[in-house]
Amino acid sequence: MMRVEERAYRELSPGYYGICTVGGMLSAGTTHLAITPLDVLKVNMQVNPIKYNGISSGLNTLWKEQGPSALWRGWSGKLFGYGVQGGFKFGLYEYFKRVYSDVLVDQNRTVIFFVSSASAQVFADVALCPFEAVKVQVQTQPNFAKGLVDGFPKLYAAEGLSGFYRGLFPLWGRNLPFSMTMFSTFEHSIDFIYNNIIQRKKEDCPVALQLGVTCLAGYAAGAFGTLISNPADNIVSSLYNKKAANVLQAVKNIGFVDLFTRSLPLRIAFVGPVVTMQWFFYDSIKVLSGLPTSGGPIRHMEEGDGFT
Repeated sequence: MMRVEERAYRELSPGYYGICTVGGMLSAGTTHLAITPLDVLKVNMQVNPIKYNGISSGLNTLWKEQGPSALWRGWSGKLFGYGVQGGFKFGLYEYFKRVYSDVLVDQNRTVIFFVSSASAQVFADVALCPFEAVKVQVQTQPNFAKGLVDGFPKLYAAEGLSGFYRGLFPLWGRNLPFSMTMFSTFEHSIDFIYNNIIQRKKEDCPVALQLGVTCLAGYAAGAFGTLISNPADNIVSSLYNKKAANVLQAVKNIGFVDLFTRSLPLRIAFVGPVVTMQWFFYDSIKVLSGLPTSGGPIRHMEEGDGFT
C-alpha cells in the first residue's frame, strides 16, 4: 500500500511534471523533424494547390526544381518549434488535468480532458508561433531564409513582433480543436482497450503491452484530431504566405469544400503515425524514468501532500 501511495505522490510532484515536459519536448521535436519532407509538401500544396496537386507529383516537382535539400527546408523550425510546443503541451496537460480534476469534481471526465488540453495548448501555441511563422515562409519561399538563424531577424526587420504572431489566432483555431480531440480520444481509447478488449487493469499488464496500447490509442487520437483541425490548418498556411489578409478572406479564397479537403489525405498519412510515435516516445521516457504509462484514472493530490 505504501508503494502505491509513494508512486501516486511522485506522479504529482514537480519532478513528475518536469519529466512530462522533457518527454514532450523530445517526442514532439524528433517526430516532427522526421516528417519534414511531408510537411514541406503539405504547406506547398496548401499555398499552391494547382502546381502541387498530389503527393508523388508534388514531391517530384520539389525535387526537380529545387533539389533534394528543399525537402528538408525548415527542419530547424520543426525540431525546436515543435519541441518547445510539445514540452508545454504534454507537461501542462498533466498539470492542468490534476488541477481541474480537483476543481471540477462533479464534471464528466471528458470535460476535464477538454479544458486541460485546451489550457495547455494556449500556452504551447504562444511558444510555437514565432517558429511556425519563420518555418512556413522558409518552406514556401526559397529566397526568404535558410532557417531560424537568419529567418528570425529577417522577419523581425520586415514586420516587427507582429509578424511572428500574425497566425496565432488561426493557430489556436487549428491546434485547440486538434489537441482537445487528441487528448480526449487518447484517454477514452485507453479506457476502452483495457476495459473491453484486454479486460485487465493497466497495472497488471506488462510494459510492452502497455506501450502497444499507447500506440493504438495514439493513432486513433491523431486521426480524429486531423479531421477536426484541417480547415484551420489551411487558413494558417494562407495567412503566413500572405495569400489572404484575414481569416474571412482566406476562407473565401480557399473555398468551403477545399477548406476541409485540401491536403487532408497527406495530413492523415503523416499526422496519424507522427502522433502515434509521439505517444510511444513520450510513454517510453516515462517508463524509463520509473513512471507509469499515460491514461487511466485521474489521480488527485491529497490535502497536505505538498510538492517535493
